[in-house]
Amino acid sequence: MTRKVVIVGASHGGHQAIIELLNRYDDIDITLFEAGDFISFMSCGMELYLENDVTSVHDVRNFRPASFPQANVHILDNHLVTKINQSRQTVSVKNLKSNQDTEVSYDKLILSSGVTPNALAVPGADLENVFLMRGYDWATKIKAKLADDNIKNVTIVGAGYIGIEAAEAAAKAGKQVTLLDVISRPLGTYLDAELTDILSNELATRGVKVHTNIEISEFCGRNGQVEWVKSKQDNFPSDLVIQATGVKANTNWLRGTVDLDERGWIKNDPYLRTNLSNVYALGDATLAYSVAADKKMPIALATVARREARYIVKHLFEKIPTTPFSGVVGSSALSVFSYNFAQSGLNSFTAHRAGINVNSSYYEDNLRPAFIPKDKGNTKAYTKLFFQPFDHRLVGGAVLSKHDITAQGNVLALAIQYRLTLEDLAEADFFFQPGFDRQWSLLNLAAQHALGESEFTKK
Repeated sequence: MTRKVVIVGASHGGHQAIIELLNRYDDIDITLFEAGDFISFMSCGMELYLENDVTSVHDVRNFRPASFPQANVHILDNHLVTKINQSRQTVSVKNLKSNQDTEVSYDKLILSSGVTPNALAVPGADLENVFLMRGYDWATKIKAKLADDNIKNVTIVGAGYIGIEAAEAAAKAGKQVTLLDVISRPLGTYLDAELTDILSNELATRGVKVHTNIEISEFCGRNGQVEWVKSKQDNFPSDLVIQATGVKANTNWLRGTVDLDERGWIKNDPYLRTNLSNVYALGDATLAYSVAADKKMPIALATVARREARYIVKHLFEKIPTTPFSGVVGSSALSVFSYNFAQSGLNSFTAHRAGINVNSSYYEDNLRPAFIPKDKGNTKAYTKLFFQPFDHRLVGGAVLSKHDITAQGNVLALAIQYRLTLEDLAEADFFFQPGFDRQWSLLNLAAQHALGESEFTKK
C-alpha cells in the first residue's frame, strides 16, 4: 500500500525531506507544496549573487522541480496551503495561478513553512525603494538598484548577518552605505565585544557608516519615493532602504489548529511531532533543541532544518519513536570584507537570554610560528570560548581572522556537540606544520589560556 506524505515548504527542510523519503522508502508518494513561484531560492547565497559571484540567479537554489523526476514525487509551486483538516487528514490548498481550491489527503504531513522577513511598523514603509532582503524577488530588485547610478545613498536597517551582507554588497557596488541598528554593536547578538570591535573598525575602514542605538520612527520621502530615514537620533539620506530586521514565523494560517507559542513558533515535542496526529514540524518556524543550552531556542539555520528533516523521515512510520531528536549546536560563518569568522553554540547574549550562567575566555595570537613574517601569511587570529563554570564543558565559541579559519569553527561545533571540556580541547591532537599553524594549534592555545596555563612561547 502506498503511503502519502505531504510537505509544506520547499526550502532546506522540504528539500531534505524528499531526499530522505526517497532514500528510505519504496512505497511512498510525495507531494510538496510551495507558495512561491521559484523553487527554491537560497537566501543565504544572496550576497554572492549581488556581488556577481554566482553562475546565475536561477542557480541560487536548493533544487529545481526537475531535480526529482521520479513519478512518485510531485512538486507544485504557486500552491498555498491554507488549512489542515485534521479529522479528514487533508490539507486545503489554493492554486495561486488559477485561484482554484482543492483538498489533498495525507498519511503523514511535514510542516516546513519557514519564516517571513520583518518589516518595521513605521510610517513610510510602503514608499518606493524600501526593500526587504529575502527570497528571489527581493534579490533581483536589490540587484537592479545596486546597478542604478541614480541610487547613491543606501541605508541598511539591521546589523545582523543579512544587514552586514547587504552593506558589503552595496559598498562594493560603489554606494554610500549607512548601517543602522537598535542595539549597541553590529553583530551584537552573534559575537562578543572583543570581536565586534574588530569588525566595526573594518566596516568603518571600508566606508560603511555604522550608527547604533538607533530608534527609527519613519521612512520619509516625496512623490512616493523614499529620500531619508528618520530616527529619534538623526536623519539619514536614503535613495534605497534595505530592511534586515529579523524574521517571524510563517504560521498565522495554523492558529487554532496547531499549537503555537506566544511568538508564533510551532510547538513540537522531542520527536518533532505537533499536537496533531501524524503532523510534524521542523525548521525556522519552530524552536530547536540546543545541545549547548539544553533547551529549545530560536536557531534559524539551514543546517538545523536539514538535520531535523533527516530525523523526522527516519522515524516517520514508527508507532513509538525509538529515540528523541538529539539536538543541534547552531553554527554559522560570515565574511566581513577582509575578515572571516565562524561561531558555534552560545555567546554572552544568547546565554543570558537562555538564563544560563557561563564563563568565557578571550585569546588572540598569530596563526603560525614567529619566524614566519606577517606578509607571508602569519596573520592574527582571535578566539572566544564559552564554558560551564563547574565542569568546563564547552558551550560556545567563535574564531575570527583575515585568514580563512572557518574550519576551526567546525572543530568547535563538534566539540560542543560531543560535550568536550576545556581540558579536552587543550590536549586535542591536531596536526602541526609551520606552513599552516603552530606547535599547538590555535584552539589548543585558546583552551590552555582559558585554563590559566602559562602562555606557550611564540618563538
